[in-house]
Amino acid sequence: MGDTPGVEEPTLEEQIAAYQREFQDLDPQVEQIVNALSRLNRRMNVAYGRQTAELGITNADWEVLKALVLSGAPYRMGPSDLAKRLGLTPAAMTHRIDRMVTEGLVTRERDENNRVRVIVELTPAGREKWQEVMRMATVFEADLLQDLDTDERTALGEVLTRLLRRVEDAQPDAGGRLTDLD
Repeated sequence: MGDTPGVEEPTLEEQIAAYQREFQDLDPQVEQIVNALSRLNRRMNVAYGRQTAELGITNADWEVLKALVLSGAPYRMGPSDLAKRLGLTPAAMTHRIDRMVTEGLVTRERDENNRVRVIVELTPAGREKWQEVMRMATVFEADLLQDLDTDERTALGEVLTRLLRRVEDAQPDAGGRLTDLD
């Protein structure tokens, strides 16, 4: 809806009213929360995508950089481990790594201890790119939460973490994607 020029996405209130009209067993309070979270997630992904594009990378590249940083020094992982972590097929991961090697963000070398195994490692340029995105994201996130005081931020963080744990417990395999997004 929101992607088509001239076609406005309905407000949350309009969406919930339409749902209620079509499905009478709807809990409007639940729908407001779930749909607000969904819209927030979508819009945040777009905002992050714009920020990474300003720095010459994609959200897909950003995900790989994050995974490598989260792995800890020396910021190395095998391509299959990266693919699993990001919920991608090996082919999609290979394509992503190829692009990032060309851009100088990562290297791909044979493991010295196991010549069959390949290791992807974050380069200094990749680490700097990660830090640049983090600086931009920090500003965006502070702006996003500027109207919440410390207690509200704490409460929101705790509530969202509880919701996340409930979904993770019910859907332990839902960390990846249904399809590759390259």
